[in-house]
Amino acid sequence: MKIFSLLKLTLLTIILFAVIYPLAIYGIAQFAPNQGKGETISVNGKVVGYQKIGQKFDKSNYFWGRPSAVDYNAAGSAGSNKGPGNAEYLALVQKRIDTFLIVHPYLKKSEIPSDMVTASGSGLDPNISPEGALIQVKRVAKERKLTEDKVKALVESKINTAVVGPETINVLELNVALDQLSKKGSAKGSEVLSQ
Repeated sequence: MKIFSLLKLTLLTIILFAVIYPLAIYGIAQFAPNQGKGETISVNGKVVGYQKIGQKFDKSNYFWGRPSAVDYNAAGSAGSNKGPGNAEYLALVQKRIDTFLIVHPYLKKSEIPSDMVTASGSGLDPNISPEGALIQVKRVAKERKLTEDKVKALVESKINTAVVGPETINVLELNVALDQLSKKGSAKGSEVLSQ
């Protein structure tokens, strides 16, 4: 008799958590923006990315985002789980600093904001600090053959202020606007986010 009670409980649990719960969440998602499929960013009707998920930008004519411990794989969101005293972690951060300084020779190590050389807890942070974007203006302007003032003004126009928390800039939104600015000025640009 106990086996039938356990089988009933198992069947009830499967129905509840594998059928009813997912359907309920799906139903609730239909009232969310974009029916729960995420907030996308589109250019000319084509989805180029998600507003809340970071993606890799490593070409010199784009603004770079935060490094990712999972190589921007949204299916495997995670941090590095290494503490600030871990030798391997410190070596990785130093390598990121060295790479950043090679591409930005006009900077000193002390001028690099920490968000440009350390990964976020999720590995998918779509935002950087305004300082992280502003230190890249010179490189991006040179690559795009735009004036630094124009690129700096674009960065400043993309700063998101929050009631609580620091100011941020969504890297994908910034790079989409950068492509549009390059097209307007017929400067050296790229096809829209051909990363």
